[in-house]
Amino acid sequence: MIEHLQSLVQAHGVVVSASILLVAYVFIALEKIPKVTIALLGAAITIILGLVSQTKAIDGVINSNYFINYVDFNVIFLLVSMMIIVSIATRSGMFNWIANELLRFTKGHPKLVLLTLGVFTAVTSAFLDNVTTVILIMPVTFFIAKQLDINPLPFLITEIFASNIGGTATLIGDPPNIIIGSAAGLSFMDFLNELTVVVAVILAIVVALMIFIFRKSLKAAPEKMEAVANLDNSHTITDFPLMIRSGIVLILVILGFVLHDVTHIETCVTAMLGASFLLLFEKPKDILCDVEWNTIFFFIGLFIIIGGLEATGGIALMAKWILAVTKGSQEATAMIILWASGFISGVIDNIPYTATMTPMLLEIQKTMGGEYTYPLWWCLSLGACLGGNMTIIGAAANVIVSETSAHNGYPIPFMKFLKYGVITMIISLTISSIYVYIRFLH
Repeated sequence: MIEHLQSLVQAHGVVVSASILLVAYVFIALEKIPKVTIALLGAAITIILGLVSQTKAIDGVINSNYFINYVDFNVIFLLVSMMIIVSIATRSGMFNWIANELLRFTKGHPKLVLLTLGVFTAVTSAFLDNVTTVILIMPVTFFIAKQLDINPLPFLITEIFASNIGGTATLIGDPPNIIIGSAAGLSFMDFLNELTVVVAVILAIVVALMIFIFRKSLKAAPEKMEAVANLDNSHTITDFPLMIRSGIVLILVILGFVLHDVTHIETCVTAMLGASFLLLFEKPKDILCDVEWNTIFFFIGLFIIIGGLEATGGIALMAKWILAVTKGSQEATAMIILWASGFISGVIDNIPYTATMTPMLLEIQKTMGGEYTYPLWWCLSLGACLGGNMTIIGAAANVIVSETSAHNGYPIPFMKFLKYGVITMIISLTISSIYVYIRFLH
């Protein structure tokens, strides 16, 4: 029965694998069922139907269609290791201490507070994942807003935008970049060299725009401002030895990422080394509880589903279609990928979108060469990461902030966020288009 079904599926492999991916996308977008459940169920169906193989080797020869081959463990181990490092470092109170010191520097001026929170969120998101960053900064934001007796929404909305913008700048800042870096062989320094300038320009313009838009709300009484200026930050560090230890490891791990081109040690191995060292001083079961296993298994399931489309030739067909539409024009292909990535990532999760697009770009690379494809990787990164700012469901950090804000009595209406999000995304992608053209296509 199963063998007959598998032979039938093989005859229509592209249609079946594409249908599984499309149905998974629909259910992920509807958010009625946890996305990790959808991904793992789709992966199981993909394997059972024979779109990818369950067998590691056939007659002693390694099977290239073995389902494990489609799981990018560079991405998996890098994510897990960084989650462990950040979880341990957070327990010391070091990130809250830094945030409080920056806020004391503002003397409680609301506009300067918004600027400081925005820049701090962006810079932190470049080195930690976006979700961790907003989780760290939100308690500080609510405390400051309460002290100043003003609405926290301008700060929270700015932090969402800043987290997605800042995360675009580095290999580890946003999961789409981890996927892109692993697939394209791009290093930590490649991301810094190619994206830091444009990200800094976008951040400056977006934060200035938020200050202008919310200018009427960013006012506080002098006595309230003084309370923030005199904020007591002496007891924020809860474990000084842990802060020193985790701080040194975090710096060394990032240095290892920077020196990848010299050491040739993969970023996931560097992160694993740092995480395992910190675990020597902790109870692993306590720390591993903080790892977002839902995200990890979502990635694994998704890689297998997309592996089914790749194994049946669906990805290659997509690549040929794009090249046919653009008639091979590098400029047209780059702009389509940039703007389509932005709008699509604003509606659906940018992780599955990026995981689908990377094999397609690899197919384009086989046909057109590495020099043709190189700018396309940066278009995909900019579009997927910055597009997440369009809607309140465009990125995981957006959802976390929205849910926490509503729980604290400050709901962020979908349409209100959309109004600011569309403006922010269009500005971001317009600047990115100009940058990509001047830097790579001119």
